[in-house]
Amino acid sequence: MKFKSIILAAGKGTRMKSKYPKVVHKVCGKEMVNHVIDTSKEAGVEDVVVVLGHGADSVEKVLHDGVSTVMQTEQLGTAHAVRMAEEYINDDDTIVVLCGDTPLIKEDTLKKLFDFHVKNECHTTVLTTVVDDPTGYGRIIRNENGDLLKIVEQKDATDEEKAVCEINSGIYCFNGKSLKESLALINNDNAQGEYYLPDTIKIMNEKGLKVGAFAGSTIEELMGVNSRVQLSQAEAAMRKRINEKHMDNGVTIIDPSNTYIESDVEIGSDTIVYPGAMLIGNTVIGEECIIGMNCSITNSIVGDRTEIKSSTLLDAKVGTDTKVGPYAYLRPKADVGNGCKIGDFVEVKNAKFGDGSKASHLSYIGDAEVGKNVNVGCGVVFVNYDGVNKFRSVVKDNAFIGSNSNLVAPVTVEEQGYIATGSTITDDVPRRALAIARERQVIKENWMDKKEKRDRERAKEKNK
Repeated sequence: MKFKSIILAAGKGTRMKSKYPKVVHKVCGKEMVNHVIDTSKEAGVEDVVVVLGHGADSVEKVLHDGVSTVMQTEQLGTAHAVRMAEEYINDDDTIVVLCGDTPLIKEDTLKKLFDFHVKNECHTTVLTTVVDDPTGYGRIIRNENGDLLKIVEQKDATDEEKAVCEINSGIYCFNGKSLKESLALINNDNAQGEYYLPDTIKIMNEKGLKVGAFAGSTIEELMGVNSRVQLSQAEAAMRKRINEKHMDNGVTIIDPSNTYIESDVEIGSDTIVYPGAMLIGNTVIGEECIIGMNCSITNSIVGDRTEIKSSTLLDAKVGTDTKVGPYAYLRPKADVGNGCKIGDFVEVKNAKFGDGSKASHLSYIGDAEVGKNVNVGCGVVFVNYDGVNKFRSVVKDNAFIGSNSNLVAPVTVEEQGYIATGSTITDDVPRRALAIARERQVIKENWMDKKEKRDRERAKEKNK
């Protein structure tokens, strides 16, 4: 038996008021449809088929690799959408049908649904929950023994059926053979004129096939996102869930309501995250780190016991026992080693910065290879661009770059080379040599007397 998922993602999402289909809108940095795909795979689904419709190109662009797609050119209901994927349904498959706009469904809930479906040898199992106000949802109608009889949509329900508080989640498990046979028998004789997937329940019951209803979800998990307001609600719920997961794993989050962590971020134990931090994309933070206020860290790796203060990291890497910031900017391909210091208003881009090296403030290090235990003084600029091409500078171990110096690439400073403050270096510096590249200081005595006299004469001429 093989578990496969069919994810319904053909709807336009008119209430989103967007040129993009609703399932590509992101919750905690990941498209809603990809949340559903990932959760289904984590629960044991091997193959995924996504049913596309409105904005198919936009959806297909964001889907993870290894996902199959089919087209529903006309949106004629959920059963019609599933029928579009019929070629992927084998008789002995277990098919789980999911909605692409319900990003909060949990892995554990799906696993329990699968277990219930298999253990009870059901041909169909629907995931349900009980709510105080069931308005708008399909109702679960059971017989006196508690067995599932049918699912009735709100617009087709009687007053008695509308009073039922157990609702349909829109998530089902099916035996592949029974699903295909039932799909062929569904008609659109209802208020909407659509082919409803819940009608499979009635059809299977009439055939004497065992159907089940598993009340194993919460209403939060089943939240369908149809508007920007609901998107923000899903975002808040997901963010709370993510933050609590990290705290359960030993991370201290000082103010969870003011901390944004996306779903794929990894954080080691005993790390402290301060308010205003944004941890984005495939970021990995080590153990015992301090992520200070208002940091923005995107697709970056931070080693153990490293402190990041009010700084921005983008596609960067920082080693262990290193201090960054405040107000530093590590741009793509910045690779800062262990035991380093990158201080305030230091920018690093496409550069390797060796273990134990320091750039304490106000420097630009771009397109460079900086060795170990190098000191980069205040106001140092690695001049890497001539207006057309970019060049690299190499500074080897234990070198000293004095404040307010420029290294005009391509240039190499050998081991223990020493750059005098205020120098503009255009030639290679030998090992243990001192390089001075600045004008000799000139003193002109009483120069201000002459300047003031000249200024007075010019003022008189101007006032004539």
